[in-house]
Amino acid sequence: MEQKKSKLPVIIGGIVLLALIVIFGVIYINNRPKTYGMGEKKIVLQVVNGEDKHDITIKTNEEYLGKALTDNNIVDGTTSDYGLFVVTVDGITADDASQQWWALTKDGVMTTTGVDTTPIKDGDHFEFTLTTGYDMGSSGSASESTSSAASSGADASSASAQ
Repeated sequence: MEQKKSKLPVIIGGIVLLALIVIFGVIYINNRPKTYGMGEKKIVLQVVNGEDKHDITIKTNEEYLGKALTDNNIVDGTTSDYGLFVVTVDGITADDASQQWWALTKDGVMTTTGVDTTPIKDGDHFEFTLTTGYDMGSSGSASESTSSAASSGADASSASAQ
């Protein structure tokens, strides 16, 4: 009888350990970065929506960011003479009524090209940040104009034409 009692803590410990492994496995699977595509270039896109940030890994052979993103259904928007104006990123849609738009940066620096004309190479890191406010009279009007044009596919010199 005493031998059975001495094995009970070991059995309980094993069950607890197994339960913890399963719990941590589920947490990892639900929070790991998303990976899209197949290709030789591997880039990371960070999606920033307020305090929420998550990374998407994209494997592609495309030359430009816009094609890599649209091929994998990561972005959606409207196309004009200036290129793709990004409205939705990873299922999050900017609310035009609230003056929201997606700012495109590379390693934290505003891009001077549009999403369709932004070249990519292996190891690049881009960010799409959901931004609120079209106020061109604010102190950040130059960067807002540039990044708005960047997400729309226009280069910085075309921003004033919009």
